Amino acid sequence: MYLNKVQIIGNITKEIELKALPSGIKVANFSVATNRSWKDKDGNKQESVEFHNVVAFGKQAELIQQYLGKGSQIYVEGRLQTRSWEKDEVKQYRTEIMVENFQFGNKTGNETKPMTNDEADKKLEEMSGDINPEDVPF
Repeated sequence: MYLNKVQIIGNITKEIELKALPSGIKVANFSVATNRSWKDKDGNKQESVEFHNVVAFGKQAELIQQYLGKGSQIYVEGRLQTRSWEKDEVKQYRTEIMVENFQFGNKTGNETKPMTNDEADKKLEEMSGDINPEDVPF
């Protein structure tokens, strides 16, 4: 048995980049920061931040780009995928979370058009169609 499942809750770190594949399917690329805090052996508070590359397709990409922005909180559920390419004869790698499901997080001052979870759920139910891997340009 195999499992490739990721769940994160964090804040979007920059404006969401929305592009279209040749087939017309929208692709949103963005980064989400998650924080972790703990006390070390001396009792001092320590913190660390992880940055996650996230990719959404179709209606999900459009909704995320339309209703969220830098600083917005988001719950993302998906799978890890690593892609590779060559640049200047050096192999480059990038691991991304491919969005399968998401939810809007707590409202922040940076959100331009907030949507309730019920509205978001309704919009997500309206989505249909799968992404054809042949349409992905990378």
